[in-house]
Amino acid sequence: MIPGSRSARIQALVAEQATLRDSRVGLLDVCTAAVTALPVGGAGVSAMFRGRASHPLCSTDSVSQQLEELQLTLGEGPCVDAFVLGSSVLCTDLLAGELQRHWMVFADAALEAGARAVFAFPLQIGAISPGVLDLYSSSSVELDADEVADAMAFADIAALLLLDAGISETGLPSDTAASDTAASSTEMADADPPDAAPFDDLGGYRAEIDQATGILMVQLGVGVEEAFIRLRAYAYARATRISVVAADVVAHRLRFSPVTTASDPQQPDARPPDEES
Repeated sequence: MIPGSRSARIQALVAEQATLRDSRVGLLDVCTAAVTALPVGGAGVSAMFRGRASHPLCSTDSVSQQLEELQLTLGEGPCVDAFVLGSSVLCTDLLAGELQRHWMVFADAALEAGARAVFAFPLQIGAISPGVLDLYSSSSVELDADEVADAMAFADIAALLLLDAGISETGLPSDTAASDTAASSTEMADADPPDAAPFDDLGGYRAEIDQATGILMVQLGVGVEEAFIRLRAYAYARATRISVVAADVVAHRLRFSPVTTASDPQQPDARPPDEES
């Protein structure tokens, strides 16, 4: 556990950010406080699930937002490794040869997005791991022992917030939640797009991906995991951000069919292959 003095200090930093926003403490305050306290340029949190669709939840800036999306779209990166291994992943320089070989796609994509160093900390409360806290720097940097301990303290607070919100490995999104999402597509169509400010906790970004996943469940007749895999596979194949693909699905500009492959969905007015002359 975190020493009491460190825990109290980190909690105070997070509470200060919430006060500045004139709001109750949320994930955005954890991320913002971490950026203020540590030698990093941005932070983000993703809810991670085993056998379920994972989702970016919160980001402090466009670079951290892209990093969260990239890792979940590509299925590789510090965030993914930290969740799978259940331990911190500290990448001081993405130009390092071993990292280029380990993350053959993510490393270059992250560098292009503006990140040089990335640090991932699993959100861990006992046996429950609801997500990962990611930090990035635009230059090569190392975190000392105290800074790593502080980052882990921020991750602990984020974990408690997610658990309080009902987000855990056995919580949302469930198959029922995804089906409900599909049924409420009209209500959720007006949710703020992911590029809108501020990057709100559990806001429009996650809602739109949930909604798109639910729509694909109905279109394809599959479960939530398969629907999200198809969504992610299409984004990966087209080198497109998953949020962009989700927005097209929700707006009915893009339709997946059971007779098409993950990389070849149909436009709304297209006919199935067996109907074409």
